[in-house]
Amino acid sequence: MAGRAHIPTKSSALISMIADEDTVTGFLLAGVGNVDLRRKTNYLIVDSKTTVKAIEDAFKEFTTKEDIAIVLISQYVANMIRFLVDSYNKPVPAILEIPSKDHPYDPAHDSVLSRVKYLFSTESVASGRR
Repeated sequence: MAGRAHIPTKSSALISMIADEDTVTGFLLAGVGNVDLRRKTNYLIVDSKTTVKAIEDAFKEFTTKEDIAIVLISQYVANMIRFLVDSYNKPVPAILEIPSKDHPYDPAHDSVLSRVKYLFSTESVASGRR
């Protein structure tokens, strides 16, 4: 159908991650990791030495690759590049903010949750309900 997002249907759709070492390691142990022919991985491990520019570059790379269906990003990392996360508006790959061991989840900063709240508030105003 025209206008619908294309999700790869073969076993090639990947999940990418931008998170701390413990989170990425857990997902790698679950089998989420991938290294392509050019030795590029589908994850970025963020530590105290990782620059915001490196995080931005990884986010832009993962959100433009055809074979990625979901980008998991730790919420505290997403807060470092909040302007990019909030401005991203494509359905695929989906951006999901996840908690990490050292940083608790804060629903006030979750871009997906804020968009859902906005849609429901707009819908309720449009229908005359509150």
